[in-house]
Amino acid sequence: MMFSVEKLPCGAGLAVAEMPQVESVSVGLWFGVGGRHEPERLSGVSHFIEHMIFKGTRRRSAREISEAVEGVGGYLNAFTAEEMTCYFAKAAARHFPRLCDVLLDMLVNSTFPPEEIERERGVICEEIRMYEDQPQQVAQEKLNALLWAGHPLGRPLAGTVKHVERMSRADLMDYRQKHYHAGNLWISIAGKVSPAQAKAVLGPLLKRLQAGRPAKASPVLTKQRAPRVEVVRKPIEQSHIAIGLRSVSRHDPQRFAVRLMSVILGENMSSRLFQEIREKHGLAYSIQSTVSYLHDTGCFGISAGVENGKLSKALTLALKSVKQFAAKGPTAEELTRAKEYTLGQMALSLESTTNQMMWMGEHAISHGKVIDPSKVAEKIESVTATQIKAIAQVLVQDSRLNVAVVSPVAETESIRALTHF
Repeated sequence: MMFSVEKLPCGAGLAVAEMPQVESVSVGLWFGVGGRHEPERLSGVSHFIEHMIFKGTRRRSAREISEAVEGVGGYLNAFTAEEMTCYFAKAAARHFPRLCDVLLDMLVNSTFPPEEIERERGVICEEIRMYEDQPQQVAQEKLNALLWAGHPLGRPLAGTVKHVERMSRADLMDYRQKHYHAGNLWISIAGKVSPAQAKAVLGPLLKRLQAGRPAKASPVLTKQRAPRVEVVRKPIEQSHIAIGLRSVSRHDPQRFAVRLMSVILGENMSSRLFQEIREKHGLAYSIQSTVSYLHDTGCFGISAGVENGKLSKALTLALKSVKQFAAKGPTAEELTRAKEYTLGQMALSLESTTNQMMWMGEHAISHGKVIDPSKVAEKIESVTATQIKAIAQVLVQDSRLNVAVVSPVAETESIRALTHF
């Protein structure tokens, strides 16, 4: 895939992947601001703003925004993450000018009507309460609080009901003014559109964007010396486990070895954890591992839902499997399968215009450039079993271990006694 990447006169970045073989186009507007940039008083403000951007502009009502895209068979959505917020749309390529017009109208001309703020405040509070009823989500949020104790990364992206209820319209408007500008924006486009077409359409629409500088965030300072544990008691039918090891950042060359470690341990049905916990012992319906990368840190995570009476056994076996992996590393067969799986999943994903747009946007906002998938494939192919074993031994330490459990039966001290390598 050929990418066109450049800085526009207004200061925004533009990345285009022209895909003449498809009939669609996906457009993403990426702002380099998210949960980790928020002061505690405004915890959840990025997510609140994301909601409000859809609630009407000087040209369109909230319904007209939806109809403008859905009325031509398109799709419109957004998400807030720790270090970025993205607004994106997809439709047939002939509707590319419409997608750009709607997205930039939302970003530049949103009016944040007071009555809509109050209505959406209630919606977000219900969203937060919904998450509180999902034990897997609770376990993950408690794990984040352990991993990034005392840092904005440890707070829920949606904030808390208390924070959302106290946020004023001035707070929202000021925060948007500070961060939603050309200097903090990357636009990614993938589909049946050329770079020249993209610039011709975007040029007039970007003139109203103000200049500015990228957002800054406080660094993560590592102070953990021993395992951290939190248990939440809830009257639920399963016990949910979230295990997290503080890992490497998105800029660390060892990240490719960590990704393959995750594939081998828990990203598919042939992985070690799935075979051990589900297939051999029948302790869980599903268990999986994941990796997340941030600017200056990262996490290798494991999550599972298990029968209440088998919680201790499942946690013990999961940690034992990880420890054994660190001690011996992967077999040659495991490494070959993990590479083929990772490369195959990447290739299948990038056939989609939406995933191409996401690939470019995430790289651009995180690295200031788009990394070609073929270069990533080369890095993955070059990883050795020795490298995976070495980084596993760095990560699999009590001083990096965090465990959150949501359960109707678990006791903190009993879980703490099991939480070690």
